[in-house]
Amino acid sequence: MKKLFLLILIFIYILCCIPVVKAQQPETEKPPYHDWWNEYRFIRPFRSTLAKKLPLITVKGNKFVNADGDTILFRGLSISDPDKLANQGHWNRSHFEHVKETGAKLVRIPVHPIAWRERTPENYLKLLDKAVEWCSELDMYIIIDWHSIGNLKTELFQNPMYDTTQKETFGFWQTIARHYNGNNTVAFYELFNEPTIFNGQLGRMSWSEWKKLNEDMIALIRAFDRETIPLVAGFDWAYDLTPLRVDPVQAEGIGYVTHPYAHKRSQPWEPKWEETFGFAADRYPIIATEMGFGLRPGEEMSEDHYGNHILDYLEGRGISWVAWVYDPEWGPRMLVSWDTYELTASGKFFKKAMQGQRGK
Repeated sequence: MKKLFLLILIFIYILCCIPVVKAQQPETEKPPYHDWWNEYRFIRPFRSTLAKKLPLITVKGNKFVNADGDTILFRGLSISDPDKLANQGHWNRSHFEHVKETGAKLVRIPVHPIAWRERTPENYLKLLDKAVEWCSELDMYIIIDWHSIGNLKTELFQNPMYDTTQKETFGFWQTIARHYNGNNTVAFYELFNEPTIFNGQLGRMSWSEWKKLNEDMIALIRAFDRETIPLVAGFDWAYDLTPLRVDPVQAEGIGYVTHPYAHKRSQPWEPKWEETFGFAADRYPIIATEMGFGLRPGEEMSEDHYGNHILDYLEGRGISWVAWVYDPEWGPRMLVSWDTYELTASGKFFKKAMQGQRGK
């Protein structure tokens, strides 16, 4: 019995002396650290030897004037979004040479929020920088247009390509104003393409609320750039400027925008144009930054055509204008195709008007 007990003790002792091998536990991997303290995105100002090649455009009363005080009535056209043109292989100096051949003195460049985000601001600016250089060389001024449609207060928009936020919109103008400060070629900043509440379907926004958003954008822009002229649009897809009768934007040296397409009102157009936006030309400089029309195959333009009416009215009122759009895919088209850069009937009409040959 004693021997058995002794054997048990020896066995227990041996077990206690054998080292226990523990399973290796994998070390918890440390997540890659995010050195947020080193992140700082600084958009450098665009420095160009051509920055002062064109005379600076300023506001004097209800006119745009050059450095000599001469009144400038701008005639020009909108191209399509630089991102679209670059993706389709048409973002080059030749494109702008074709624009120059139309007689355009002002080129409107629409920047869609979706393209600004997807290409990234840094890379999108590279496209715009080229446009500024080309237009400087070709003696054409530029409008940079934040091309959204909808209600910036509720952040509801007409189509996903126009989706943006107040933060992104303010950030866009902060970036653009810092980058192009001091460049005379970039003459105008069109703050928001076409504000609309779409009969309440995009939510509510009063004129006073819209006015305040624009005043805040202008104040931000002028913290960086006190020379480029901000352009403010009214409601009804940038058509209606009637609130200016009683409550204009509180900022000096700005202009206003209208988009007087034919379908906005029935004929006779002129009395309604005068009531809705023309009256404002007595006190403020205005640019019709979009207008245009299409013609069916075989359709002829009569003297009573909208195109003749709108240009007679705008120029009679001293309102500058920009035709939409120099592209064969977006409408109303001014181009037949990219292959030949042939102009459509409306494109030919606006070319004659820009060259001062309308009616000849």
